[in-house]
Amino acid sequence: MSTLSITDLRVDVQTESGPKEILKGVNLTVSSGEVHAIMGPNGSGKSTLAYAIAGHPKYTITGGSVKLDDVELTELTVDERARAGLFLAMQYPIEVPGVSVANFLRTAKTALDGEAPKVRTWVKDVNAALDRLGLDQTFSARSLNEGFSGGEKKRNEIVQLELLNPGFAILDETDSGLDIDALRIVSEGVNRYHAQGDRGVLLITHYTRILNYIKPDFVHVFVDGRIAEEGGPELAENLEVEGYERFVKAAAAAN
Repeated sequence: MSTLSITDLRVDVQTESGPKEILKGVNLTVSSGEVHAIMGPNGSGKSTLAYAIAGHPKYTITGGSVKLDDVELTELTVDERARAGLFLAMQYPIEVPGVSVANFLRTAKTALDGEAPKVRTWVKDVNAALDRLGLDQTFSARSLNEGFSGGEKKRNEIVQLELLNPGFAILDETDSGLDIDALRIVSEGVNRYHAQGDRGVLLITHYTRILNYIKPDFVHVFVDGRIAEEGGPELAENLEVEGYERFVKAAAAAN
């Protein structure tokens, strides 16, 4: 069993007026086989957590630790974190004109494994993954995310998840911009990945609708750069009824 351990994580982001603290001491442990949902209002620091763990240069870790088993991820480059077993599905995947989906996937797989996948089996694997996500085989010839609809971008992220098969997946608002059918298809992809039994998922979302398809083991309410409350799936159900207001008021009072 593997563990992603976040301990007292503090993160600054650079603004026009100087550095601003966004994460103010986050503690969270995700074990393989578990699904953790992080929920919270806009501006609470959820995406900052995702990007800081992945190593985005915009975010400066000023304190704390992020470990994957015994490996301190904060000391590694972005590609080294990926090779250690970390995956980030971005809220806003960037466009890469001139680089096809097929070339991107094969290059990424080669970098992770240290050797190129066999062409015959790899093409079959890619086509099968595309089919499972409701994408035509010609999709692999398109430039990465260029001209993709919101749903296509998110489906493509899950194609990557299935083919690269990391130890831990951080999914940053994978449900945003998806219609009902796309949400179901994307959720099924995440569930297939998790069903292997030894994969951990950290799912960041505003809404409970994706949790109707992906059942979390733990739910964490994220407000003002901290985890304000933790619980099981019932916590998400309470949030659907009550919203985040009481947590936001409590955080404001504490400041």
